[in-house]
Amino acid sequence: MSAAHIIGLVASGQATSRAELARLLGWAPSTVSAHVQELLDAGLLLESGEGRSRGGRRPRLLSVPAGEGVMLAADLGGHHARLAALDGTGRPQKIRDQEMDVSAGPEAVLDQIMDALEELGDGRPVLGVGIGLPGPVDLDGVMVGPSRMPGWHGYSVRERMSRRFQAPLVVENDANLMAMGETVARGPDLRDFVFVKAGTGVGAAVVSDGRLHRGARGFAGDITHNRVPAGGDRPCSCGNFGCLETIASGAALVAAVNGDGVDVKSTADLVRLARDRHPTVTTNVRFAGRQLGEVLTTIVNFLNPQAVVLSGALAGCDLFVAAARGVLYERCLPPTTQDLEIAESVAGPDAGLLGIGRLILDQGVALASS
Repeated sequence: MSAAHIIGLVASGQATSRAELARLLGWAPSTVSAHVQELLDAGLLLESGEGRSRGGRRPRLLSVPAGEGVMLAADLGGHHARLAALDGTGRPQKIRDQEMDVSAGPEAVLDQIMDALEELGDGRPVLGVGIGLPGPVDLDGVMVGPSRMPGWHGYSVRERMSRRFQAPLVVENDANLMAMGETVARGPDLRDFVFVKAGTGVGAAVVSDGRLHRGARGFAGDITHNRVPAGGDRPCSCGNFGCLETIASGAALVAAVNGDGVDVKSTADLVRLARDRHPTVTTNVRFAGRQLGEVLTTIVNFLNPQAVVLSGALAGCDLFVAAARGVLYERCLPPTTQDLEIAESVAGPDAGLLGIGRLILDQGVALASS
């Protein structure tokens, strides 16, 4: 159950009472009342006054506190960051895109990010702070073996940020946050899915029964370094050979296409040429999509999700998505694909920010009820 779902329904005006929440969510009144009481105890919802009767007692009206507090969120990429001040429901109020380079090291990057977040906060009370990072993060907020992030291995991002912010902290891998953002954008009906970020690199996350599945140490969902036969002896950034990243990531595709004599500078160039059906690019993109599909086949057979949600630059390339989809339908057991949705993310560029908002809200409820 997501606190963000209930708060979002109340904040948007779709639900003004416990009865309306029960109707919209399809839950028993007792279940809704239990979750609403947690949110009331945490100060994340208010209940007062009386609404209109529909034949019984007048319902008590729910609302979101109008307080001045903000959540602060940062979604980091390799060379940029998307920063935001979020309102009490976890929705972005002010957004800023900022250039930065993670290779500058954790101290310099985090100081830059935290300064910018404090600016966005504008002196208001901070309800929570979250950061998404483009690499593996353990349950303690420590980065472990991130590729292309010199100086970050073993660094405690949580400990560094807790020196500056005395508020609930979320420190997560970026794909995990994007998956949580998708649950906010899609609503409570999407509860079991695999989220794949296919851009310059390849990342994934697993959501089970509406909650992020992190695994024993926080690394669940990493498909990037699955070895695939087609990868052969291609060296990977992790130090091994033949990982999925070496043939299905945007960076690998750009290198392969350049090696075939086609001048492309970025994944965006690649997608543009694929849409124009450039023959060399088309061949490479379809090959990469099929390799991603091969890895996802095992995951879909094992987890039996409702959906596979694709995000990132390559998710906007129909050839890549169609190739992955074809392998899934060809290789998975029929019962697992009978109702399987394979679709592009609807959360957009704010997915990571929305995910931070949701996890801060959920953390607040957990602390209040512990």
